[in-house]
Amino acid sequence: MKPMFAEKREKTAHRLGIEPPQVPRHIAIIMDGNGRWAQQQNLPRFRGHEKGAKTVEEIAKYCVDIGLECLSLYSFSMQNWKRPKEEIDFLMFLYSSYLKGIQPTLMEKHVRLVHLGRREPLPQDVLDALDETLALTQKNPGMALGLALNYGSRSEIADAVCRIAQECKKGILEPEEIDENCISDHLYTAGLVDPDLLIRTSGELRISDFLLWQISYTEFYVTDTLWPDFSTDSIDEAILAYAGRSRRFGDVKAQPAS
Repeated sequence: MKPMFAEKREKTAHRLGIEPPQVPRHIAIIMDGNGRWAQQQNLPRFRGHEKGAKTVEEIAKYCVDIGLECLSLYSFSMQNWKRPKEEIDFLMFLYSSYLKGIQPTLMEKHVRLVHLGRREPLPQDVLDALDETLALTQKNPGMALGLALNYGSRSEIADAVCRIAQECKKGILEPEEIDENCISDHLYTAGLVDPDLLIRTSGELRISDFLLWQISYTEFYVTDTLWPDFSTDSIDEAILAYAGRSRRFGDVKAQPAS
């Protein structure tokens, strides 16, 4: 583990009264509840998305500070294209402006952006902002920020299988070389450690096609808190819950939490 992560994790563990291995290396979050938050405030739905975007920045910076190696955020699923056009148009505008706006923070915090998802049919202005931010941060040595934008896990697996089949067809890969590691290396998350902890806000008890391959041994934490109200204290509460879990990975003996 890189010293920059180890030192921060030790400080986090000491502050929370747990051991450093009990601090997750990778947290994935299904960010849910922006629309409901806006409705509760008697505001239009887009105000919930605006507030949710501010929460993203606050949580991402905090996760850098506590020593996470990776934070993956489920931002826009492939199923979300079914939403009203006005809401989708606003979200796409928000993504393009947000990606450009967070570039100074990503560079200051040494964060590397990773896109999880398909490029099509994202609008060109979103792709331009995405590509610019990916290129700008690709060599940053700190936390990886996985942005699941136009993402679906079944599609991710299908895309991986397609790439593997193409490599076999070209003679680059032999069928007998295909194993779990090979498949993982062809997913959008290639090179990232699997999530230790999956958080879902707004109390919903479903996965919603998020990281199905990667979460085979991930611990789940569900909170009724709506995403715009999610805070750094909420992250600490989730980590403490995670630290109390017994992770066996199919064995009879508990393994270190992370």
